[in-house]
Amino acid sequence: MTTRPKTLLTIAEVLDEIDVPKSTFYRWLNTGRGPRSLKLPNGKRKVRRGDLDAWLTTFEQTAA
Repeated sequence: MTTRPKTLLTIAEVLDEIDVPKSTFYRWLNTGRGPRSLKLPNGKRKVRRGDLDAWLTTFEQTAA
């Protein structure tokens, strides 16, 4: 059986991947510097895998 890649990530999963404190991540979200996110009706926030990947791509640098 094949498993579908996870498209909605929890904040904990995002924090684990980018290795920043929760307070920093929420500050980025509140100031518009973080990845796009969804606030679900239950109050939980999720980040689409594609949005996180696109946001991370903006920080890539070419070798000097």
